[in-house]
Formats: sequence, C-alpha cells, structure tokens
Amino acid sequence: MLRSLFLAAALLIAGAWPASAQPAASYFAPNPAQEIQAGGARMIPIKTPYGDYRVWTKKIGSNPRIKVLLLHGGPGGTHEYFEAVDSFFPGHSIEYFYYDQLGSHYSDQPDDPRLWTIPRFVDEVEQVRIALGLDSSNFYLMGNSWGGILAMEYALKYQKNLKALLICNMMASAPAYGDYAQNVLAKGVEPKALAEIRALEAAGRTNEPRFEELVFANYYVDHVLRRPLAQWPEPVTRSFAHLNKKIYVMMQGPSEFGISGTLEKWDRTRDLHLITVPTLVTVARYDTMDPTHMRWMAKEIPHARALELPEGSHLAIYDDQQRFFAGVISFIADVNEGRFPASPKK
Repeated sequence: MLRSLFLAAALLIAGAWPASAQPAASYFAPNPAQEIQAGGARMIPIKTPYGDYRVWTKKIGSNPRIKVLLLHGGPGGTHEYFEAVDSFFPGHSIEYFYYDQLGSHYSDQPDDPRLWTIPRFVDEVEQVRIALGLDSSNFYLMGNSWGGILAMEYALKYQKNLKALLICNMMASAPAYGDYAQNVLAKGVEPKALAEIRALEAAGRTNEPRFEELVFANYYVDHVLRRPLAQWPEPVTRSFAHLNKKIYVMMQGPSEFGISGTLEKWDRTRDLHLITVPTLVTVARYDTMDPTHMRWMAKEIPHARALELPEGSHLAIYDDQQRFFAGVISFIADVNEGRFPASPKK
C-alpha cells in the first residue's frame, strides 16, 4: 500500500511530477461577484451557546470535485503556517480553504473559556462546512496537530458529510502523547536544560520568557520543525507570533512538550474503527507524536493509508515537504478517481 506513495514522492522529487504544473484555466475562475471582490476571503457567522461570532476563511481555486478545508493546530494557532500549500495544491487543481478557528488571529476572539471545548469546535466546523457548500462528493478535511484531533472528532460525528479525512501529525490519545514526550523524547534533551524546564514547570513559571527559550532551543528545533530557529519559514514564525496563548495554555498546556491542559485525558483509540471514510495518516519520524502509534492508527481505521515521512517532525509540511505533499496529493487523487480504498482491510 505504501509503495505507491513512495513512488509518487520519488517522481515529485525527481521532477517528473512538478509541483508548479499548470492547473486548468477553470481553476482560476471565481464564482460569485463577492468572491472576486474579496479575493476569496469571507467572514462566516457562527452561532454558539454563548453568543454569535464570525470566523475567517479564504478560498483558493475552483474545483467542484475536490475541496480541502484546512484545520490548523494550537488550539489558538492560525492558518498561516499552512501557506506552503500555495506552492503545491494549485498545480494539481485542488481547491482549498484557509480557516482561522474562533479565537484565532483573523477571526473573532471572544474571551470566554466556555467556548473552548471539543464539541463546540466540532459544531463550528460543521457550520463552516455548510456555509462553504462542502459535501460528501467533494469535502476533504485536513487537520494538523490539534487540527488532527478536531478532524477525528468531526469525522466521528459528521463523517456522512466527508469525502475523505487527512490526519496529519496527531495521535489518537493525549495520554499516550504525554507519555511519549516525557518517557521517550525527554531523554534526548540535554540534562541541564531538562532539569531547568522541569523546575520552571513545577514552579508554575511557564509563562516566563526563559521557559519558552529553553523549550524552543532544546525541543522544538528537534521535534516541531527541524531547523535552527533563525531559519524557520516566515509563515511559521508569523503563526507563532499570532498564537492565542489563553486558549493554547487552557487546552494544550504551556508547550508542545507533552500535554497538560483540558485535552490531557482526550482519547479516541477505541473509536478509530468507527471512521469509515478514506483516511490518510502522516507518520513523521522526529515528530512530537509517536510514529509507532500513528502507524497503528492507520491499521485501526478501516480504509486508511499511512504516509511515512523519514525526515519530518511535527511540521513535516516544511521539513519533509516534498514527500509530504507528494503523499497528500497522491491520496487525494486516488480518492477522487476511485482508486482508494480498493477494498476493505482484512
């Protein structure tokens, strides 16, 4: 099953499948006049139990058969680090939507902790889907990190509306994620730095610049994006700068070095078999997430494919970019053309 993915990656890397291929002319044809006026951007009204708000979306391209909604990480992150998609999806006539979830930089940012729950976010995604006119004939949901949690939760409630699901760089269990960070990845952190990180955590001083400095220098550059901080792509640094830390700390905890917020006990390992739509699970070797667990996820989901990213970390969209996009585009093409799934797993 993985052989076709590696072949696609090899073709793209070799230049036989150029990322800059010319899309069909119709791809550039916006639909309503308001879309032309706003360059595809729009604020979508969202109803919640605690008030009505608006979330920001932006449509790129036109393809009635393939529409990808991108769910960013965080929680409280932004769509901005997804902008590498611009270099790949248009060349394959894939229509896609950037989207800042409620509380994120381009959307309304209410200061109400009651809003930051998984069910409320899932309901928001469903309202966005309806507003954008996506349905089971064309709707591909692609989530990274926290966006992967949200994508799984959406599929478990609303998969009748999905064409396919892409779970990027996310495990199906927050406790397992925490165990992997503390018992496996922590062993690779320089002991003196690890001791200082632990001391700051124990003292509740994780909001201090020193904590962020230590975590970035000793963990993020190895497991979030494998480059020196000075070389991180501008969309990534911009997205970090716009992070809503109130939401992030409340739900995730103070860093990607494990999880300690309200998501701490989230676990869907027993429910993966209920996801029946075609699914891609990305497996990055150096991720903050356990690669073995993510391979297991692809086996548990009845119609799933694993995409191996041997050079990738949590943002494999950048540090194993060619393989990442070759695999994602190949999966979308296979689903669109009815080549995947060929038959149920035995």
